[in-house]
Amino acid sequence: SNQTSEPEPAPQPQPEVEAAKSYTTTADKSSLFAEKTIAFGKTASMSPYAVRFTDDTYQTVDGFGAALTVASCFNILKMPQDKRAAFLKQMFDTKTGIGSSLIRVCIGGSDFSIERFTWCDKEGIENFAPAEYDVKYVIPVLKEIKKINPSLRIIGSPWTAPRWMKKEVNSNVDRYTWTGGTLKPSCYQDYAEYFVKWIQYMQSQGLDIYAVTPQNEPLNAGNSMSMVMYWDVARDFIKTALGPAFRKAGLDTKILVFDHNYNYDNMSDQAQYPLKIYADAQASAYIAGSAWHNYGGNVSELDKIVAGAPDKELYFTEASIGTWNYEFSSCLINDMRDIFFGLLKRGGKGVTLWNLMLDENKGPYTDADGSCKKCFGAVTIASSDYSTLDYYTHYYNIAHCSKVINQGAVRIGTTGYTTSGLDYLVFRNPDNSYGVVILNENSDARQIVFISSAHSVKCDVPAKSIVSLKWKD
Repeated sequence: SNQTSEPEPAPQPQPEVEAAKSYTTTADKSSLFAEKTIAFGKTASMSPYAVRFTDDTYQTVDGFGAALTVASCFNILKMPQDKRAAFLKQMFDTKTGIGSSLIRVCIGGSDFSIERFTWCDKEGIENFAPAEYDVKYVIPVLKEIKKINPSLRIIGSPWTAPRWMKKEVNSNVDRYTWTGGTLKPSCYQDYAEYFVKWIQYMQSQGLDIYAVTPQNEPLNAGNSMSMVMYWDVARDFIKTALGPAFRKAGLDTKILVFDHNYNYDNMSDQAQYPLKIYADAQASAYIAGSAWHNYGGNVSELDKIVAGAPDKELYFTEASIGTWNYEFSSCLINDMRDIFFGLLKRGGKGVTLWNLMLDENKGPYTDADGSCKKCFGAVTIASSDYSTLDYYTHYYNIAHCSKVINQGAVRIGTTGYTTSGLDYLVFRNPDNSYGVVILNENSDARQIVFISSAHSVKCDVPAKSIVSLKWKD
């Protein structure tokens, strides 16, 4: 009789194939993160398109990803368990998936939290308690992701302080509202304690918090949950309360300032907001760097920030696609150029985009004035079955960087071929593999040959496309 109960022999690990892997996405969608293998050539290549790696080293990278809002987690938890596991693996597994390793979460609610809330809605910091929506939706998803990718790094940002901590911006009148207002100086210590308690609770759930920003969009009073925090308030809050509270609690969570637009929402007195804070040595000592959004202005603003504070870190923390701007071809190319290349070329360490997953109704969003009701997620899920997924440009942007630029990668220099409309960045990963991301904005295909110490990799780059390469010497 045929015995079928014998276990299959375990597959033997295959030796590393002597080749590079490439991943290609074209603006016309003819390739969508299409994987192929490129055989190595000779390092003596005299190709006119040759690019050689140099010993110059730049920043170390933390990673790329999207925001895990209540809405994103609500949608993810609606998925059948096998589909959810597969999606999260695809997104976060560093071997079988794209290996996203940096995400942003909201400290309390946002315009994508279904309801508006903080973790201390009742007056008095002694009433601090984990908020139901986060406990029910966000934390379980974060735990699942952390199992898949233990090196996950989390950036937390509050959309507002608890309402009882707020006053009018230009007077001492209380402002008990979800929108606008600013932090009362009398509540600086309580609000610092709020951050400490939030971080410690997350730690108790196995979720380390890598960095926080004191306020999401501190110049925007109009979001459905919002609070103004001008640079002098941020400076004083960090210097007198937040920094000392972190130190006293033994927290090594980074503090990143600003978390807003390149053009400072056209407020001249807020221009170069981070530099104004860094000018105070006491405040600066507690601050790792700054975080940026692109809803106004140009990434070239970062040149001023780098020149003024070369030792401080840069992160890009939020960008959206939505009905007002979405077209696959233009968003794919423009976001890669402006957000990812724009930040990484200036020494930036990581990028997070806005919602990871929304449904076809662009939600669930918070039904309040100032909420975005026109945003798309990096991935859209059909609410009819919570299984059918549609991948938008933000997914591909994240994938192209995450797949080949691993956490801890160092950007390295190059010498050789350059041409208009073709750009590339090269990284050496912790395992000594190389990651290269190429952006071709031209309407014709180009060729480029990358030469590391041991190999050359000849890459055909289609018209209007992103190509990522990875190989080991």
